[in-house]
Amino acid sequence: MRLFGLALALMLAAFDLQPGAAHAQAFPSQGYPNKPVRLIVPFAAGGAVDVLARLLGAKLSEAVGQPVLVENRPGVGGNFGADAVAKSAPDGYTILQTPNGQAITPALYRNLPFDPVKDFTPVTQLVASTLILVASTHLKVTTTQELIALAKSKPGSLNYGSSGVGNPLHLTMEMFKHAAGIDILAVPYRGDAQINAALITGEVQVAVVPLATARPLVEDGQLRALAVTGARRAAALPTVPTIAETIPGFDSASWQGWFVAAKTPRDIVEFIQRETAKILNAPDVRERLKAMVYEPIGSTPAEFDVYFKADVAKFAKVVADAHIPKQD
Repeated sequence: MRLFGLALALMLAAFDLQPGAAHAQAFPSQGYPNKPVRLIVPFAAGGAVDVLARLLGAKLSEAVGQPVLVENRPGVGGNFGADAVAKSAPDGYTILQTPNGQAITPALYRNLPFDPVKDFTPVTQLVASTLILVASTHLKVTTTQELIALAKSKPGSLNYGSSGVGNPLHLTMEMFKHAAGIDILAVPYRGDAQINAALITGEVQVAVVPLATARPLVEDGQLRALAVTGARRAAALPTVPTIAETIPGFDSASWQGWFVAAKTPRDIVEFIQRETAKILNAPDVRERLKAMVYEPIGSTPAEFDVYFKADVAKFAKVVADAHIPKQD
């Protein structure tokens, strides 16, 4: 009997080592993915979200053996692309990569063609990052204090670049305006790459933009860094102060994450997260992220769900406190 039990155990162990068994454990039961995956970026090409999406999309394609196609769908502060994912088949073949504007949207819009919370399943927080307040070199200010003083002396005469109502860049600038007691007019653009170009030419005077895309322009002298928006100075630009050093308590960090349509099978969601976490932890990717001033996260779906819903509640209060009107 003992010999029979030993033989049975050896047979089961041998079965577990067969390639088919390993593949069944590694991939979801639906055979996902067996066709190309679309990665929707709800902003124009060349911006911070797009650049990260192309890096991660290429790595995910290598990992799963299927093309991952980055598709830019800019418009309505990121809502156009988000709507496409909300209405996609819940099969994991359409993924939304978006910043924390997804958590801001519920507080800003009266009517949306989708529910930012109920129509999506959070997959993973990809990275954490900070934003930066920058000025055009055509504007004669070098500090946050000087910008506030100039704006107060000429109410409504300054402008800033915005990538749409509800985007973290817009909301952070509105938070800054409210906290500083100043009035600066928004000029809409399709994404942060276009905002940076407008700042360089002097078409707009100031903006809040991702540190990832602004850093090389600041270092080349094409943009002037005034302050980072997080609670701490950024290691990438340690001499640049925080807004909180001028306005105590100011803190506006940022993140990017992946979402899929609600009701996507749990094993597919978990598979995408696991593969993405491996990619984010790869040494070459971590080096790239460090250069882009990102902190890799790779949280589980459950962890990201909790974090995302906490941000929804937080930004609802921020929008109310800043008296930002509801958008149609």
